[in-house]
Amino acid sequence: MLKQWKLYDTVPDVSELAEKLGITEMVAGILWHRGLKTVAEAETFLHPEQQPFHDPLLMKDMDQAVARIRRAIELEEKITVYGDYDVDGMTATSLLLHNLRALGAQADFYIPERQKEGYGFNLPALQKLAVEGTKLLVSVDCGIASVADVAAMQGKLDIIITDHHLPGETLPSALAVVNPHRADCSYPDKNLAGVGVAFKLCQALWQALEGESYSQDLELVALGTVADIVPLIGENRKIVKLGLEQMRASAFAGIRALVEVADIGDQKLNAGHIGFRLAPRLNAAGRIGSARKGVQLLLSKDKAEADNLAMELDMLNSQRQAIEQEILQKAEDSLAGQDPENMPAIVVAGENWNLGVIGIVASRLVEHYYKPTIVLSIQPDGICKGSCRSIEGLHMYETLKLCQEHILQFGGHAQAAGLSVKLEELPAFRTDFQQAAEATLSEEDYIPKVAVEFELAPENVTFQLVEELETLEPYGMGNPKPLFGCRNIRGMGASAIGRDRQHLRFQVGTRENPLNALLWNKSEYVGIVNAEAIDMVYSPAINEWQGNRSLQCMVDSLGPADREKVFPERDTLAAIYRFLYRIQQQDGRIPYTAAELTVQFGQQEQHISFYTMCTGLRVFQELNLLHLNLEENNYYLPKVSARMELSGSPTFRRHH
Repeated sequence: MLKQWKLYDTVPDVSELAEKLGITEMVAGILWHRGLKTVAEAETFLHPEQQPFHDPLLMKDMDQAVARIRRAIELEEKITVYGDYDVDGMTATSLLLHNLRALGAQADFYIPERQKEGYGFNLPALQKLAVEGTKLLVSVDCGIASVADVAAMQGKLDIIITDHHLPGETLPSALAVVNPHRADCSYPDKNLAGVGVAFKLCQALWQALEGESYSQDLELVALGTVADIVPLIGENRKIVKLGLEQMRASAFAGIRALVEVADIGDQKLNAGHIGFRLAPRLNAAGRIGSARKGVQLLLSKDKAEADNLAMELDMLNSQRQAIEQEILQKAEDSLAGQDPENMPAIVVAGENWNLGVIGIVASRLVEHYYKPTIVLSIQPDGICKGSCRSIEGLHMYETLKLCQEHILQFGGHAQAAGLSVKLEELPAFRTDFQQAAEATLSEEDYIPKVAVEFELAPENVTFQLVEELETLEPYGMGNPKPLFGCRNIRGMGASAIGRDRQHLRFQVGTRENPLNALLWNKSEYVGIVNAEAIDMVYSPAINEWQGNRSLQCMVDSLGPADREKVFPERDTLAAIYRFLYRIQQQDGRIPYTAAELTVQFGQQEQHISFYTMCTGLRVFQELNLLHLNLEENNYYLPKVSARMELSGSPTFRRHH
């Protein structure tokens, strides 16, 4: 999907800031883009490890939580940590349990089964824990929405809630509700993950019970923080930076085993390794297995046991990928004939779709269609449990509030949420949600954007610039990796590389100063790069190989240069359709990507640009003349019984 550049406002003169910080003006400009306009603000950002943690007792109800846990330890009462089945929940459970035991508590943990019990508290589980002897239950990364369940356990089980999800209008009637998002909570950092809130509780406990300052176990906190995609600013930045430094030599055998099975090698660990290598393997436990295995891995003290558990999670992750592809195809099939290109939002449902995978499927559909998406699994009891993913411009939680008359339960954030809907309410919910999205989003909101810091020709990249950019890490939400753009350039020597020839490599810059450019999983762009002028968005990097260092460009996205943006008029559209029809007649389908179709069309018909082909394919999709099979990544033409008017395509209408 082609992305629109989103340039920052013009940066004023930052030469003084750059001089005082000892950095280039370009990096000073990037700090300015992040709202860091003074030396003090920049120093705090660049050196988070030097900043003190906030006092945990600033968090509302923290003192009450500490007092009740202290009493439970003194009375030797059984404490149960009640967690969630995602990486944030598993790391928070492991962190709190590890520290409660170190403080002398009789503690165990409970994580609900995703498939059977769903997210958060459930009354049968709370009742069972109470019967089995639990006197105090402490939640992590969940509980803020469980008002009824907490009320039902009054007088039967003491409950402390620690959570970071947005509260509803009514707080649960627990002994303590520790959540920085409480309206009456004065804690200065609202961006903590669930494991971050658990970390603050651990700090408060060590401070109150032992008089010690606690800042250990940050590799656990960093793992959950990055995995939960919270902003990496403030305390999160310090947590992740220090946690990454400790991860390879972690005292936790399970984390060392996880790093090893993820095959990261000797590379310096960064937030990307957590997000794309470590977290998916740990998440697989909660998605298609049991999240208990994730906690067992993280708390394992035996290397052999940890290695075996890590291998088991690695295999579960492979199974998860296969299940994900199967459900993705079913979701695509359910959209056939519904014109998803013109939907304001996508809501799909299927019977018994794996609850642990539907969130990933929702993300894949957002990547393809760039529309707010909800994927629901219809359970045998007639309840549809779903995962929601949004796009910039639509706050998912607030939008769900507008539809809550059709919802049994929901919770989440701006970009992701979960919900339950009765099957008989699903049509009304779908209508209300799509209407709410349509009323909120403009046509411009449906165009994917890429933030470009500055325009920078690749030949002007220097080792100094790349090394200075590394001081801005860790990257993540709130602090994205800086991307640069260059317009109207010609790539040289494009070729497919990799074991399966799936990646793209070409050269940019000048003949005197060429740089390799790499774009993962887009080898079909070889012909485009060799034939057309392009606009490129990239991050500069240093490649080290056999003792040699060279500069290279890690490509985020490619797009057509302005001179290639020729809109396909009626005759061109007709020629493209005939071309597609011939391929399908010959092969039974159209087993090519848009880039490959562009090259073939140029060879058989006439030269058109990649932009022209993509726009033509979009017009056909909007007219329901063309469908895309996401699993096999190819197109097909459905049977059409009536004549289609081009004016039925919003893209065609907008152009004219």
